[in-house]
Formats: sequence, structure tokens, C-alpha cells
Amino acid sequence: MSAVTGSAAGPSPSRARMNIGEVLDRLRPDFPGITIPKIRFLEDKGLIKPERTAAGYRKFAAEDVDRLRYVLRMQRDHYLPLRVIGEHLDAMDRGLEPPPIDPVVPTVPTVALAADGMPSPESFLRRDNVRLSRRELVKIAEISEELLAELEQFGLVAPSRTGHYDTDALVIVQTARELADFGFEPRHLRAFKTSADREVGLVEQVVAPDKRGRDAAAKARAEETVSEIAALSVRLHATLVKSGLRSS
Repeated sequence: MSAVTGSAAGPSPSRARMNIGEVLDRLRPDFPGITIPKIRFLEDKGLIKPERTAAGYRKFAAEDVDRLRYVLRMQRDHYLPLRVIGEHLDAMDRGLEPPPIDPVVPTVPTVALAADGMPSPESFLRRDNVRLSRRELVKIAEISEELLAELEQFGLVAPSRTGHYDTDALVIVQTARELADFGFEPRHLRAFKTSADREVGLVEQVVAPDKRGRDAAAKARAEETVSEIAALSVRLHATLVKSGLRSS
């Protein structure tokens, strides 16, 4: 992405200057969400360096647009942070090849397991800040849009109020994808959701008095109780299934 020098007769086509509106027109077909503030932000980060007129207006060369395309593509398709993208651009500016791009995707936090392989109470206390867009969820879980739509239709997974999906949603859709290999369709999995809802209802009945109180200590005890009962409930459920399959 080195600069191309114009001839004495005038600037070459590759050095023709564009204003920021013209840059938007070129980028929007591939990146509909691009905005002027976004371009200015990337400039502030040093990823592009358009020329400035005496009046302070930005003038972009074709090379600047190419850099913007690269930055936006690396963000959209590979989730690379700007620092890493900047390193790639620096390498290319120096005539080097950028490093191979490894998949950079959210990973499921490690779940604390008991000795028998069942989730421990600590696993139910886990909180993470993973927020996946619908597109990211489909890509990471390696499922189709159709499967996700069916899982949502039968109430197995749903986005948050902000339209994002959490780690639990990721695990659910990945598990549904694996069960689909055995012929299970989302409508068949509705029975699992119904059973889980019943267990949740039983647990909430037990802790309801503490959760309704204003005492912070009582609420903390309620959270610990929920995690303990949830772990025992999953253990009982899994063992009953195992026992039933062995006796069938």
C-alpha cells in the first residue's frame, strides 16, 4: 500500500483526490454502516492519513480508500482489534506480507465441573460479558439462519433487549446443531425447554422469600442457594436420564 507518485503531466488516476462524501459513496455498497464519524475515528487512530487542504478539508487518494476497505473488512470478517490491524498496515507499508489471520472469535468461558463431570454450583454463578450479533452467532456456531430462526420460534434461544446473544445462547445453538446430526429438529427440543422451565420454577419458589427482601445479605444467600439447587437439579436430571437409558 505504498504511495504511487504522479507524473509531471499531472496526478495519476490512483492519486485523484476525493472528498469524504465521495469516499462514503465508494464504501457503502460493501459497508452499509460506514459513517463520516467512523472515518474520522479511524483517522484519529492513525490508520489512514488523508491529505488536508489549506482550509483543512480532507482529501482522500485511492490508496486511502483501499486502506479503509482493509480496516473495515478485518473488523467485520475477522474481528481484529484496531491495534492488530494497524500492525498489518505498517507491515504492508514496509513491503512486508501481513501475518496469517487466525480466527478471532469469542470463546465459551470455562465451566467449572464437579468430579463426576456435572456442572458445579460455581458454574451457575458464572457471568460473562460476551455479546454476539446475530451474524456472529451464526458464523461462530456454524449454523444456518434457518436453524437459528427455528430455535427462536420454539423458545430455545432469544436475543437480549439490545439484539445480542450471550454465551448460553451460543452453547444452546451449538448443541442443537450437534443434535441435528442425529435427526433432532428444533420442535423436538421444545420438550427440553419445557422441562427446564419447570425446574426453574421449582428453584424460584424456594428462594422467592429471600429474593423479595431488601437485605443485601439475603439476596446474596438467595443467589448461592439458586446455584446449589441448580447444580443438584442438573445432576438429578442427568442421572435419571442415564438410569432410564440403561434400563430400557
